[in-house]
Amino acid sequence: MTLKKYLSLVAIIATLTLFVVGCAKNQPKTEDAAEKTATVQTMEGAELDKIMEDKKEKENYLVIDVRSKEEYDAGHVKFAINMDIETFEENLDRIADFKDKNVVTVCNTGKKSLKAAEILVANGYTNVFNAQGVKDFEYTTMSQIENIFGSELQAIADANDGSNTIIDVRDAKDYEAGHLKGAINIPVDGIEAALADIPMDKGVVTYCYSGNKSTVAAETLVKNGYKDVKNSLDGTKEFEFTLEK
Repeated sequence: MTLKKYLSLVAIIATLTLFVVGCAKNQPKTEDAAEKTATVQTMEGAELDKIMEDKKEKENYLVIDVRSKEEYDAGHVKFAINMDIETFEENLDRIADFKDKNVVTVCNTGKKSLKAAEILVANGYTNVFNAQGVKDFEYTTMSQIENIFGSELQAIADANDGSNTIIDVRDAKDYEAGHLKGAINIPVDGIEAALADIPMDKGVVTYCYSGNKSTVAAETLVKNGYKDVKNSLDGTKEFEFTLEK
């Protein structure tokens, strides 16, 4: 073989080597991708109970009760929202902002909530937990408050149709600096004394800075016989409400 032919052969081999290496780099890492595929994780009732009783930690989780509204209204895990399994998938837009956050599903026995959790994973939710059912674990707090998002509270205020009493339980100075349209100001420790001024034949919606004090206010209302009570999980520190003075 002549030197010229030898050099040409070396050049061809080098070119082919670079091509093969380049192609290999561009190949999808199927094994790594498989490892990153989300799966439904299980959560014991004691763990979820502990999270819901921790004012800071509960902010890192969205809990969804997938039972019927009637079952939810009768009593549900503290801070859980309601999304009936029968219409769960068609209402995923409601929780679109939680795709990369911790989402926990719960029902009576864990069966319906597992189905909901699998729907979430199939739709790109990455941190999904199926919790022990309310019939299998005695949760510390079983609330009768309907929990809603800040956007849903804003819609209620914007509607201004008189069907709800909106109560701002923040300090008076913060209420005066800006509050939701139509909202009245009753600090959380004054709810009991102000019951006579809160109609029982209308819905009541509470909100505060972070959803904690307003939950206490809402629970006080429920204990005093109010049936249609909602609380905003998002407070003024977490959601950009349209406020007026």
